[in-house]
Amino acid sequence: MSFYDLNVPYTPTADLPRTLHFLSELGYTTHVRLADLAKCYDVVAVRPVDEKGLQQACASLDCDIVSLDLTQRLPYHFRSKMVSEAVRSGKRLEICYAQGLRADAAARRNLIANATQLIRASRGRGLVVSSEAGGAAGLRGPWDVVNLATIWGLSHERGFEAVSKEPRGVVVMARLKRTGYRGVIDVVEGGEKPAVVKEDEVGRETVKQGQGQKRKSEEALDGGEKQISKREAKRRAKAAKLVQAQGNASGDGKEVGDGEGTVPVGEG
Repeated sequence: MSFYDLNVPYTPTADLPRTLHFLSELGYTTHVRLADLAKCYDVVAVRPVDEKGLQQACASLDCDIVSLDLTQRLPYHFRSKMVSEAVRSGKRLEICYAQGLRADAAARRNLIANATQLIRASRGRGLVVSSEAGGAAGLRGPWDVVNLATIWGLSHERGFEAVSKEPRGVVVMARLKRTGYRGVIDVVEGGEKPAVVKEDEVGRETVKQGQGQKRKSEEALDGGEKQISKREAKRRAKAAKLVQAQGNASGDGKEVGDGEGTVPVGEG
């Protein structure tokens, strides 16, 4: 037997229990690497074994869930101030019902008494009801769990939140702690543009290049002439008609006018 948290080997002396108690009071039972280990997990739950550990878990420990073994006869009582402090800091208290479904009558009796006391101290707020079942036989449906919590003294609305809203809130808050800054600013990676958008942009550039090359080839085929305006086209058409009329009338010896004067035409 050894106290692994303190790394103190067992010795058959009367001073060992007193030494362990003294070291525990000094706070050496707290794992020094708890903050580093918490970064490796999405959700962190702690299970205190005494009143001092429960006070520390509710006040200063960086955790998401405070899980309690309610099948044991606890030598302390749940205080409303301590539980409210944990709820205000975003932590949730876990009640496991699978332990009360076993054949041990003492464990079932302790679970009912401790759960009732915890519900009274927390006023039904900040509770998470889970199974902690070792197999499928220890699982129950959500509405069965709500009815069981109602028997313990929890209201129907609070019981429904204990199996739906509160567990989801634990996961969301744990994610914000690890991806945001103090739960206020969430760092979101936008990523790159989808491949489809890139393909569309490449297609548009190809079409533009093709249209430009087609326009250049048309200009080369036309001899590189500049495009004339509509007014210039009408003037040229009118001049062509006038020249044609002069050619037709040259054999008859007539004078052809353009509306502003007369043009003499030579006789045949």
